[in-house]
Amino acid sequence: MTETALSARADIADKALVRSFSYIGGKWCASANGETFPVTDPADGVELGHVASLSAEESSAAVDAAQAAFPAWAGLLPQQRAAILRRWFELQLAHKEDLARIMVLEQGKPLSEARGEIDYGAAFVEFYAEEAKRPNIEGVTSHLPDAEVELWREPVGVAALITPWNFPSAMLTRKAAAALAAGCTVVAHPSAETPFSALALAELAERAGFPPGVFNVLTGNAATVVKPWTSDTRVRALSFTGSTNIGKLLYRQSADTVKHLVMELGGHAPVIVFKGCDLDKAVAEAIKAKFATSGQDCLGANRIFVERPVYAEFCTRFTAAALELTIGPGMEDCDLGPLMNEKAVQKQEEHVADALAKGATLACGGKRHPLGPLFFEPTVLTDVPADAQIMHEETFGPVAPITPFDSEDEVVARANDSEYGLVAYVHSQDPRRIYRLSRALQYGMVAVNRTKVTGAPIPFGGTKQSGLGREGARLGMEAFTEVKYVCRDWA
Repeated sequence: MTETALSARADIADKALVRSFSYIGGKWCASANGETFPVTDPADGVELGHVASLSAEESSAAVDAAQAAFPAWAGLLPQQRAAILRRWFELQLAHKEDLARIMVLEQGKPLSEARGEIDYGAAFVEFYAEEAKRPNIEGVTSHLPDAEVELWREPVGVAALITPWNFPSAMLTRKAAAALAAGCTVVAHPSAETPFSALALAELAERAGFPPGVFNVLTGNAATVVKPWTSDTRVRALSFTGSTNIGKLLYRQSADTVKHLVMELGGHAPVIVFKGCDLDKAVAEAIKAKFATSGQDCLGANRIFVERPVYAEFCTRFTAAALELTIGPGMEDCDLGPLMNEKAVQKQEEHVADALAKGATLACGGKRHPLGPLFFEPTVLTDVPADAQIMHEETFGPVAPITPFDSEDEVVARANDSEYGLVAYVHSQDPRRIYRLSRALQYGMVAVNRTKVTGAPIPFGGTKQSGLGREGARLGMEAFTEVKYVCRDWA
């Protein structure tokens, strides 16, 4: 293990969790040409260390390792795979504090949120450790005389996983646990901005007893590492979380090899607040929906629609709550940490300037925070017009646009006026209205009078250009399996 500024920190107890090399075929591998890339703390710009930057040839070599390991891994009893997954889960919980601190330093989110993510991510490993034991599907009655019919669910082979920087631990465990439980082997590429979290999980996977080649983590430039996987026929499934534009690119690149695809792409979540709801709760939940992970969340509220009779009161309360949010480095466990990079901050500035130019009112915030170049103030915009950029583009930051509406039909049409369809939030006490909106909103998930809805037992995913397939629940294993039909005559 190479000493880094990250591994030298006194608040990380298990130094072996901080890895600078990729993990391929059960070995820690530097790039053959010695190339590395730096990882920095977004809170202060301090360099945390350098991580191996692998070549396309090394990426293909990882598929070699995964392909070689596949028959034996797929051939294990489900209970044997489950036992290894269970040990991986237990190790993640045992090292929660170190994993959370590594995440904070490279990603910037508040420490309490990072701890919550470790719990959330580990829950998928626990869930799929159990699901590994019961991959059976519903049988069918034979339609032919003297024939016996069976349906089997089998792993597809090597699965490629590409994960983002905003949830660097949970997005990897959610994908990997499902694939591994199904009997697939894995090649994974974490974001170059947050590789240490994934490499720490690889260290724990090694300790849990995954055979060499079953779980591989490759760091480096995304285009260099991932491109060979999209054209490799041995990679039978690809799961990606990230922007819609990159998702479309991977979709096209994977077409020639006809892969199973799971894509969790962009979001543009509406929050719809009706008169008669519990306004205190609506404000509190909207604050959570907007500002968790400093707004850098595909489930983050991007448009807040409030029925006109309660609009002024909601704006007043929401702004007051936003002004109470604390901002600072993640290790100080404030409400908001820094944004991930300069591009993210510039997008906040652009959306604020555009909305104000088109007639919106700045209720609070609107600029960078004195703490540093990547900190942005919690921002509230009211009376935001429909043609503002922020009403059509994912902001991915702590800027909340609020606008009034007058009728149910109007707000449903405005909420659905998007190519995205991941999650929608509704606040109402009218059961008939709740049912109507739950049906009418063109989103993969609808949250009613609450914000937190995700978890290991539920199918996570969206409609339209928010993605393909589902992650979590039993459905999360489907992309990593094929159904085989056997029709047998004993004569």
